[in-house]
Amino acid sequence: MFENIIEQSAVLQLRDDILSGRNAPSMLFYGPAASAKGSAALELARALSCEADSQTEFASWTCSCSSCKRHRYLQHDDLLVMGNRSFIAEITASSSAFLRNPIPINSKLLFFRSLRKMQYRFSPVFMEDEPNVKKLSSVLLSFDEGLSELLNIDTASCEKNAIEKLCKSLIDTANTLEKEGKLNSTIPINHIRSASRWCMLAPNGKRKTLIIENAENMRDDARNSLLKLLEEPPSSVTIVLTAQRREAIIPTILSRLRPYRFLKRSEASEKEVIRRVFQGNVDEIQDKDGSLISAYLESFASNNSEKLYPLAAWFLVSLARFIILSMRNKGIKVIPDFLNSLGERYAPIAETLKLERSVKSSEIIKIIITQTNKLENDLFSRFLKICLDIVSSVTRTLDSQNVMYNDIFIKYIKEAITAVDLLNINTNIALESLFYNIKNAIIEGYNG
Repeated sequence: MFENIIEQSAVLQLRDDILSGRNAPSMLFYGPAASAKGSAALELARALSCEADSQTEFASWTCSCSSCKRHRYLQHDDLLVMGNRSFIAEITASSSAFLRNPIPINSKLLFFRSLRKMQYRFSPVFMEDEPNVKKLSSVLLSFDEGLSELLNIDTASCEKNAIEKLCKSLIDTANTLEKEGKLNSTIPINHIRSASRWCMLAPNGKRKTLIIENAENMRDDARNSLLKLLEEPPSSVTIVLTAQRREAIIPTILSRLRPYRFLKRSEASEKEVIRRVFQGNVDEIQDKDGSLISAYLESFASNNSEKLYPLAAWFLVSLARFIILSMRNKGIKVIPDFLNSLGERYAPIAETLKLERSVKSSEIIKIIITQTNKLENDLFSRFLKICLDIVSSVTRTLDSQNVMYNDIFIKYIKEAITAVDLLNINTNIALESLFYNIKNAIIEGYNG
């Protein structure tokens, strides 16, 4: 049980809770990106549904019971996964591992699971109330047919060209789904309502599991709808939320969850994950003061992703300079540690782009727009989420008084993503609004 999760003490506590029968009906897995929160949630769902009689086989990765087999391929009817994020980097990295060595079953399984994680977001549970369901129906059908072909393909006898063609087709379709399905936007209330109705139905096996990834990305109406479900959860359902920070979950929801903290893994452990899971070359990965796994996956993303991280660093360092100048103009002499630390740690990364320094907001935003082809498609949300990861990495090293800055960025980044993805606001306007909202909130909070 959880033997595939490397260096996370949280899963040891989870294992003890399951074996002792003390597992909670609703839980929160929180911790930094790429700390195995999602993988642990999927393994929890499998363990809770395991039908093995043998104590030694119970919930092991190789368990032969029919429930575990379906969970390994993420095809169990009692599992529902929601929560918006980008999938293309993981899908492409998994495809690369599969193509390098297509014969072992685990390499195909890795690729298949990465695709199924995306397909769950288009479950009939959600699509019934989705306004663009007709627009996506043909793409979803093509995706489903491709997954069936991948599942049944005999990689030992199939020609390499045929496998490569299938992988390319699946990745192209996944790109279309991520773009058209707006998988980087906030979690809508209709999806929470649909999931609630699903929870009320009896399970096909022992137990249902609802997983909500990036649960901090919900609007107020969706949070209120989720709260109603958490107040009286069905006895046959386990609900797992994941988030990067515990404090990002509102207190009324947090009080109904048992928290499990996932820590940033050591460099050696992250390299082991890359070697074991993705069969990747760890010598080529550069640590970006964050997760090596995230850096590895990001290297597979398309659409200028190689520039997004240093460009996000440049944007934040420029914003910090702009705020510091504004504070000094207001006669504020003591600058917050957060702004100083942000500049000290990320200016060297920002400077690798060799862009011209500026303290004018219009020039800063113009450079961002120009460097990223207007932040089209999913680039806007991906760019801002990288910004948020950088901010979180800074606040984690400072005292508790600096947590407020993380909360400020979360609030206004959510608003900016919603404005672009749901309200079709121009990215230039949304970025300018974000820039000034953060500046004003930091100065007002410091004065307060």
